[in-house]
Amino acid sequence: MSIPVSLRKRVARRAKHRCEYCGLSQIGQAATFHVDHVIPQVAGGMSNMENLALACIHCSLRKGARQNARDPHSGRSARLFHPREHSWNHHFRLMGFRLKGITAIGRATVEALNLNSDEHQIIRTFEKRLRRHPPPGHL
Repeated sequence: MSIPVSLRKRVARRAKHRCEYCGLSQIGQAATFHVDHVIPQVAGGMSNMENLALACIHCSLRKGARQNARDPHSGRSARLFHPREHSWNHHFRLMGFRLKGITAIGRATVEALNLNSDEHQIIRTFEKRLRRHPPPGHL
């Protein structure tokens, strides 16, 4: 099911045109960010504001239809970060250009979405030069 343009625009505005998983700014990116179903449609997720998040291409493709991933610290399954239910600063810390998961949710999300990929590191370095990193409100 296609998401209406008006709903896509509302999701992007709410996210301040940043990926709600890694914090990357849509400004200056060649590819248009995806509107992600936090709870996938195959799991009954709806196409409404409460279940939609703006996601960069990297995060969207890595997340796919997953809701859970392995916490590398405990080895147990943990929920992935849910932008409508979780506070970013409760689960993640910025350590320069790297993201550190500080809870099971944060660690599982960092690993599953590969939030410290070489590509993310390069983009964050470039974004710092343009004064778009760190994202506002991200510690």
